[in-house]
Amino acid sequence: MTGQIRDAYLVAATRSPVGRRNSLFRRVRPDDLLAHVLSAVVAKVPELDPGEIGDVIVGCAMPEAEQGMNVARIGLLLAGLPERVPGITINRFCASGLQAVADAAARIRLGEADVMIAAGTESMSAMPQIMGNKVSLNPAIFASPENLGIAFGMGLTAEKVAAQWQIGREDQDAFALESHRRAVAAIDAGLFADEITPYRVRSHLPGEVGVVRIVEQLRAVDEGPRRDASAEALAKLRPVFATRGSVTAGNSSQMSDGAAAVLLMSEAGLKRSGATPIARFRSYAVAGVPPQIMGIGPVEAIPRALAAAGLGVPDIDWMELNEAFAAQALAVIRQLGLDPARVNPLGGAIALGHPLGATGAIRTATLLSAMRRDPALRYGMISMCIGTGMGAAGVFERV
Repeated sequence: MTGQIRDAYLVAATRSPVGRRNSLFRRVRPDDLLAHVLSAVVAKVPELDPGEIGDVIVGCAMPEAEQGMNVARIGLLLAGLPERVPGITINRFCASGLQAVADAAARIRLGEADVMIAAGTESMSAMPQIMGNKVSLNPAIFASPENLGIAFGMGLTAEKVAAQWQIGREDQDAFALESHRRAVAAIDAGLFADEITPYRVRSHLPGEVGVVRIVEQLRAVDEGPRRDASAEALAKLRPVFATRGSVTAGNSSQMSDGAAAVLLMSEAGLKRSGATPIARFRSYAVAGVPPQIMGIGPVEAIPRALAAAGLGVPDIDWMELNEAFAAQALAVIRQLGLDPARVNPLGGAIALGHPLGATGAIRTATLLSAMRRDPALRYGMISMCIGTGMGAAGVFERV
């Protein structure tokens, strides 16, 4: 260790396309998705000796079943990384991928490593229930009014936010429609092409008697954005979490499958590999809020991250704010006075999907791609709410 805080640089990032639950990647294992993006991100720096990677930190919100057994270590071995490279799986629910980036940066800043990989993987198709294979909440939660919010479904917390911050159904649907519009426009303009590493999906189909036919499709486009989205169609959807509520499937994030990986280096790592950095890691913050209004978490986390970076809201040129629900995203935007034009310029999770623990790493890839395209973008932020009542935010500076 050097005894002095060093800079951590983000050098490369890539992600898979994001598939809807039980659709594009329904038969693809999350450790295979992870291996795919890990090998791809290393390939982006040809001069890098993979043996120099100090650790692979992988976020996963439901680290069990097909994505259990320390999926980080399994994924990196499947990716062909050297056996000497270790791996660890971490879980901060929806912020797991961003937490992985922050943890990797911290290792570099403390002088414990010169090269790190942060990643995230999540297959919601592989999870038979939204909360995993076996939900077993502590009975004490139900005995205490103070803790009851822990047991609330995420949709119910969105209804609580909508009521408390007076976010109406019409505004929620309009926000959702704009998310789809921006995402479709970004796809048509090819703005996701640089950040996505296409994935070859193999299907085993019946052929002639006794013969299995293998069909391969190279998929390179996110599956979630809907070209046919309309105000009329959204208005017809019924609330799904409260009888007289306003939160619908149309103004909520999509359940999805996907993975992403980010390569980080110190200055010494840059010199040895010859890599060119895209951005510098500036700050990261997490904060707790009442579980029953978990969607408001970014309102507490964003100011902390900005203060740590010595910045204010007007300094952020591009913000990736995870759209868990339109209600909570709008509440955050209004509470903090964010510029809607700078929030999710290419659409958000309502259109693009939300593969839980992978989302933070996926949105990091989107932000870095935007910074490479546009030299005018100096500061970017990634933020999201987190189940059980938390918020997270990270600040990045283009170099």
